[in-house]
Amino acid sequence: MSVYSIAIDGPAGAGKSTVAKVIAKRLNLTYVDTGAMYRAITLKALEKGSLKKEEVIKIAEESIIEIKEGRVYLDGRDVTEEIRKPSIDEKVSLIASIPQVRNRLVEIQRKMAENYGVVMDGRDIGTTVLPNAKYKFFLTADLKVRAKRRYEELVNKGIKTDLKKVEEELTKRDKQDMEREHSPLKVAEDAVIIDTSDKTPEEVVEEILSYIKRREKNVL
Repeated sequence: MSVYSIAIDGPAGAGKSTVAKVIAKRLNLTYVDTGAMYRAITLKALEKGSLKKEEVIKIAEESIIEIKEGRVYLDGRDVTEEIRKPSIDEKVSLIASIPQVRNRLVEIQRKMAENYGVVMDGRDIGTTVLPNAKYKFFLTADLKVRAKRRYEELVNKGIKTDLKKVEEELTKRDKQDMEREHSPLKVAEDAVIIDTSDKTPEEVVEEILSYIKRREKNVL
């Protein structure tokens, strides 16, 4: 099968990661969760006790972030679970809004896609990271649906929170992501928009695969 990239963008809770992982597995492509990379930098900044722009930029430049078999490693340490905590949710958009941090991580992300077929999800994949991706999708969903999904995810991980707080955090993050000056969250002109509000992850996966199958040979 030919090597190509699939970009999946959208706001938090739209189902990007869940769908992207399955798509990558079904098509035998490499899955890259770009949001996890920003979360890793956020985690390290919080652990160092400073969110000052200059120090965060230095952290981004010096850190080694790797994604192997669905696990996220920061300087060789597995931080897959730690980066999903609410404390990271609260600060990651702030970190992601720093141009130098984005430039550094985009550089890493593009290298990942140079030699391998990838399924990459995030907020600016189709517009900034991989503008020439062969396939682009933008997943969206009603705010309350997204909040419920996120709430259930946190509860299942044993993290105490409440639905109203989760919805407020998502609203705040949406605003930050869409209004930031550098690489804001927006739909790429050539992206296929999919509303996942009333769809299961498998239904979204099948919709994406069906779209690709109509245009690609030898797709499973």
